[in-house]
Amino acid sequence: MPGDGATRALSDFFSFLGPRRTTEEETTLAGAAASNESVLPTKALHKFLSSLASRSSPVLLDLGPVVGSNLTFFGEQLGCKIFIEDLFRNVNDHVQQGHPDALPGFFSTRFPQADGSIDGILCWDIFDYLDRRAAQALARELTRLLKVDGVLIGFFATVAAQEARYTKFVIADGMNLRRRPYPAARSKQQVLLNRDIIKLFEGLLVSESFLLKTNVREILFRKPAYVGEKR
Repeated sequence: MPGDGATRALSDFFSFLGPRRTTEEETTLAGAAASNESVLPTKALHKFLSSLASRSSPVLLDLGPVVGSNLTFFGEQLGCKIFIEDLFRNVNDHVQQGHPDALPGFFSTRFPQADGSIDGILCWDIFDYLDRRAAQALARELTRLLKVDGVLIGFFATVAAQEARYTKFVIADGMNLRRRPYPAARSKQQVLLNRDIIKLFEGLLVSESFLLKTNVREILFRKPAYVGEKR
């Protein structure tokens, strides 16, 4: 089943050119503090942005739900095109319909984008909600999609969580994220050790890895040239 065409078409409108005009970091953080959202640090996001900053009109793939302010942020920072493919919704649908075991096959045909067509991929914490087979199938597809020297960012929980909820990640600035929980049909499925994460993405190299006090491991992967040559 392909991604939502309307959603992908919507993301095409957010292809911006030119440098970011203003940071507005203090205003953004103050707004989050006034609400019930938590503002938490991120170290890998800045590295992700820096890796793509020198590219002309890079193409991003966001595996989370549509967040309008994120589209604006990436557009202003990178002058990029963004595909939105909400895998959290896909996982939820499969669980609610009673066939989560179909997720590996689903992911194998989920993405219409061509091999080596994506400069950067935002996984957020989607892998926390997948079992081993589904995670392997998704990792293979994402490796296929990445261009040589493309980058992928993922967040991985380091402690088990029982709550059935997803998190919408809203970028406050290059160093902070606002996290908005919303209902989920399943809780996180596994806590992946560092070696398991690296094995999962065996076609990619770890560029940066950060273990945060928020019980999250942030990892930035890069696709080496020899992987592209093999395909």
